Amino acid sequence: MARHKKYEASPEGDPALDISSLIDVCFLLLIYFIVTSTITPRESDLGMALPASSPPGDSQPKIEPFYIKIDPTGTVYTGVGAAQQAMDSDLSVRELPLLTSQLEMYHNAAKAASSTPLVQICADEGSTQQRVIDVLNALATVGINSVTFTDSVR
Repeated sequence: MARHKKYEASPEGDPALDISSLIDVCFLLLIYFIVTSTITPRESDLGMALPASSPPGDSQPKIEPFYIKIDPTGTVYTGVGAAQQAMDSDLSVRELPLLTSQLEMYHNAAKAASSTPLVQICADEGSTQQRVIDVLNALATVGINSVTFTDSVR
């Protein structure tokens, strides 16, 4: 008959838990999430000139303000009344190429008239904040920084 050896526990006492493999897994997951995440472009900073509280004087612009309206569906309109035109309506396109071209023409006309380009934005309360940011980015791209938010367009 074979003799069986009895296993004796080590005299150290409590068993130790090795967590080095858990740390490796955590770092691997962290690297995975960093590599697979999408990096959104940084929003352009736009220094806004707020309207003055003093009565208007000689500093009034010589050309009419440029009106922009954003409806709840995200469609961007320019102009007022019967002259209102739909510009960009695709929410997946964040650059707003049609609006940017209109803003460039307005900015050039204001520079030719030695005037400050002034833009008034009317964002519907149902419109997304991202669409308003897209419009502000288009303004920053063109170089317009005199912006006023209104609750209605004439």
